[in-house]
Amino acid sequence: MNELSDGIIALPGGFGTLEDFFEMLTWAQLGLHKKPIGILNVDGFYDLLLEFVANMVDKGFLKPTNQQMILVSDNAADLLDKMENYVALKVGKWIKKGNE
Repeated sequence: MNELSDGIIALPGGFGTLEDFFEMLTWAQLGLHKKPIGILNVDGFYDLLLEFVANMVDKGFLKPTNQQMILVSDNAADLLDKMENYVALKVGKWIKKGNE
């Protein structure tokens, strides 16, 4: 999925959607890619998930900068605009692939 995409958008879905979303988000956190990652929050579908992520920041389990990696909108055009203008965080690479 990573090699074939320019960015990641999570639409409302189930466990598989969440698994793919968090895998790509974790890879970005580790510096394995610099692609934008978005949530299309149709009818507030992801509101509770976003509250959970905010709680992880509040409890000290997630850095605020990592929370900011998640681009969110309830409008597809707005989300695509955010993704087009996304600048990846300057984080050191925690894991090296191949000969890097």
